Amino acid sequence: MLKNVFYTLLLAFSLLIIGEAASFAAASDSDAKVSQIRTEGNERIESETIVSYMRVFEGDDLSEATMNRALKNLFATGMFADVRLSKDGTVLVVKVKENPIVNRLYFEGNQRLEDAQLLDEVQLKPRVIYTKAKAQSDVQRMLEVYRRSGRFAVSIEPKIIERDQNRVDVVYEINEGPTTYVRKILFIGNNELSDSKLAEAIMTKEDAWYRFLSSTTTYDPDRMAYDKELLRRFYLKNGYIDFEVYSAIAELTPDKEAFFITFTLHEGKRYKINNFDIKTTLLGLDTEALKEKIGVKTGDWYNSDKIDAITNVIVDAAGDLGHAFVEVTPIFENKDAEQGTVDLILDVKEGSRVYINQINIHGNVRTKDDVIRREFRVAEGDAFNTAKIRRSKQRVENLDFFSKVDIQPQAIEGTPDKTNIEVDVEEKSTGSLSLGVGWSTYDGALIQAGIQERNLLGRGQNLGLNVALAQKKTEYDISFTEPYFLGRELVAGVDLFNITQDLQKYSSYDQDSIGGALRLGWSFNEELRENMKYTLRKDKIRKVASDASIYIKEQEGTTTTSMVSHSISYDRRDNIVRPTSGYVLTLSNDVAGLGGDNRFLRTDLYGAIYFPLTEEWTLGFKTHGGYIFGFGQDVRIDQRYFLGGRDLRGFEQGGASARDNQSGDALGGNWVATGTAELVFPLGLPNEFGIRGRVFGDVGVAGKPDDTGNYKIDYSSKPRASVGFGLSWDSPMGPINIDIAYAILKERYDKTEVFRINFGSGF
Repeated sequence: MLKNVFYTLLLAFSLLIIGEAASFAAASDSDAKVSQIRTEGNERIESETIVSYMRVFEGDDLSEATMNRALKNLFATGMFADVRLSKDGTVLVVKVKENPIVNRLYFEGNQRLEDAQLLDEVQLKPRVIYTKAKAQSDVQRMLEVYRRSGRFAVSIEPKIIERDQNRVDVVYEINEGPTTYVRKILFIGNNELSDSKLAEAIMTKEDAWYRFLSSTTTYDPDRMAYDKELLRRFYLKNGYIDFEVYSAIAELTPDKEAFFITFTLHEGKRYKINNFDIKTTLLGLDTEALKEKIGVKTGDWYNSDKIDAITNVIVDAAGDLGHAFVEVTPIFENKDAEQGTVDLILDVKEGSRVYINQINIHGNVRTKDDVIRREFRVAEGDAFNTAKIRRSKQRVENLDFFSKVDIQPQAIEGTPDKTNIEVDVEEKSTGSLSLGVGWSTYDGALIQAGIQERNLLGRGQNLGLNVALAQKKTEYDISFTEPYFLGRELVAGVDLFNITQDLQKYSSYDQDSIGGALRLGWSFNEELRENMKYTLRKDKIRKVASDASIYIKEQEGTTTTSMVSHSISYDRRDNIVRPTSGYVLTLSNDVAGLGGDNRFLRTDLYGAIYFPLTEEWTLGFKTHGGYIFGFGQDVRIDQRYFLGGRDLRGFEQGGASARDNQSGDALGGNWVATGTAELVFPLGLPNEFGIRGRVFGDVGVAGKPDDTGNYKIDYSSKPRASVGFGLSWDSPMGPINIDIAYAILKERYDKTEVFRINFGSGF
């Protein structure tokens, strides 16, 4: 028993001694201070720099915690491949292995993407520290760029070549592989709208031979997300209020050569508007007058685009009454899915009072800020207005300087009554070099070249030079346009031209014209525009044929024209190039006589109106009337109106005008009136073909020239008319119009033509 007690006491005493020793050692370690820091292995980086990165200095505790902290700090710099810390007494020894410096960077095997494009995406560049993590990150970024261009079979392997002084050359070996196209787009759940209509509505397209210039046939996840939004808009536009996209799935084939995209949809019922009403608490807002102006009728299909337009009208009307903060909310009531009817109520109420604090623009590397700001319908300090913000976005997009324009309000923390407007743009190329070859009925075979910069020096100015060489016409012209002259919404410009025309076929003479013009235009509002122009030109009628009309021979020679022009137009068309609805009216006057040889007054009135019969069928009517008379002199032949050709198909250029009954030369007239009815329709081809069919009827009548004395001319004031059909093609080389027309009302001396082609220029 006594023996056991002895052993127990001995064990306790031993443990006590060990604990005291450990405590003493720990105390000794914590009391030790760094007396010196010695670095080893560093070639490029100074010892003082390493110490500063460690954040450990002489006099600090020489503890495990201190060393661990120093180790983490050094690795965090990314400058070292390896770091080891040890103690030599109270000396802290830091042994490092430096990461190499990139000497040169190479891309091998890249055919589709230029070196400069890839260099913009990578972190590693010459004189940058090389790490494996950066190299792998660069590989992933380049893979993403290739995939967005449709190459999902691409592989990239980074390799390094060691050089002296701890430098490396980095080589990215790229195997681009074949382009991965969208082979098939499937729609599931669409019972009412066909696959073809939905395929036209989205941006992504199936691969086809005629889409060889398009980038929309490759898979892009961002584009597919936008396609979902396009489908939603398309269905809402056509009255499907309950529409949803359940899912959008892109599947890559095992060989990585094609994608199959599947959209699963819920169409729901298509709704007509049973009752329509506007409810408001805003003082002075006449809802009945608004309903008459808007023109929504019972039985109309619901159309989200039309509702957006109506919302803008209401917001503008409320703004005119001083209500700057307006919210318009569509409310659906009494929705009857069985009958397909719904009551639509637009709830108009005062919105929260929010003012614009700042308009911040990002992404415009080249385009100056003021070029974008001047398109805004709001300014800093104005009341926030959704309709004006939307219109500002449209105006910036209409500049056609940017591939993307995104405008979003951003709340300011702690200031609920103010918001910033964040504008993000992506610039695109605004310079173009065009080349066109073709043939037209009027000018014959032609070659045209041009160079244009639409955003000169980022100032929004337009500078263009064009040269056209044709069998019967040669033209050189230079133009410059300043869209904001003197800092105001004044469009000013200057034009210089030199034109030579061969008119032997029609009137037995050639004409040379050289001159220039100064332009100034302004807008009263979004639809009403006025323009002024001064033109000084010299025209020479030469090479008059020996058997030409005496009336033309008398006008051989050179004349100078000093002319002031004015025009005013009211344009409500939905699209200037390919209108489908709306109308345009233009009145113009030319007065010559402020110096020069010619003195006349010319007035022209032009009008057009378009009716959308269906989504793709458009009926249009156009008319033109013109009259010119001289002040104390006859109007010269080069200033008169010639009926036929472009304005009266089925007749030659000037083919329905007065003419000399001996030589057959067209003499033109002092007035003209024309009209056209045209139906434009699809041909069942994909929209990207840009080919449309049309049937038309033209009618026209022209006057005769001034008193011709005893000269005998053939002239009749009876109307001429023609009917025909044709094709319009927005080809890669410019617009091409082909017409087949037959004259159904004509005079015996008129000159007709059945086939006419006009070949556009530029691609």
